[in-house]
Order: sequence, then C-alpha cells, then structure tokens
Amino acid sequence: QWRLAESGGDSVQPGGSLRLSCAAPGSTMDYYAVGWFRQVPGKGREGVACISAGGESTTYADSVKGRFTASRDNAKKTVYLQMIDLKSEDTGVYYCAADRYKPCRTLDYRPYSSWGQGTQVTVSS
Repeated sequence: QWRLAESGGDSVQPGGSLRLSCAAPGSTMDYYAVGWFRQVPGKGREGVACISAGGESTTYADSVKGRFTASRDNAKKTVYLQMIDLKSEDTGVYYCAADRYKPCRTLDYRPYSSWGQGTQVTVSS
C-alpha cells in the first residue's frame, strides 16, 4: 500500500468545472487501476469513475457519464478526474484509491486498498 494525495477540490457554481488530481510519487500506482469515489455526510462512499492501469479503459457511474472524464499520466504517477457541468448533487469529499489489479473491476470501494485523504468539492449557487 502507498499513500495517494488528492488535490483540486474547490467551491464552484452549478455548471462549473473542476479537475481533480491524484498523485502518488515514488509509487507503483501506474501498475494498477485507480478509482475515484465521493462521500457526503450520512451516506456511503460512492464510486464515480475508474481508469485501468494503462489508461485504455474507463468505467463511470451513470450519474456522471458524459460529465466526468478520468485520465492518467503514468510518467507523473498522477491520475486526473475532469468534471464539467457540475451539479449540486456532485458535492462531497472526493477520494482516489488504487486497486490491486490492472483492469477496472468494480466501482465498489471495498476492494481498493490504497487511499488518499480526500479533497472537498462543493457545488452551490
């Protein structure tokens, strides 16, 4: 396991955009699929996106399809989540996490073993 570090969270108005980053310098994160998750108080951790180790495939929750795009730069050991057309229901703490496999297996958070500390995204007018 290693420590991931998310950044890029902010407060934006509905319809706005943000790009989150997930960095793990010195890790072997580039060998594994990475997922993005979000959580709001009182609710469980929701998987929103996953990108395979090589970046050739992605998986998205229905609630974010067409608005969120996961990408990665393995040379920089960094994974990104581009979010456009943000809605109030996108508000939450966003986490990235690495799986132990190359392909995306699931958006269920439980198999993911290495987590970041989270970054807050607030969408409000």
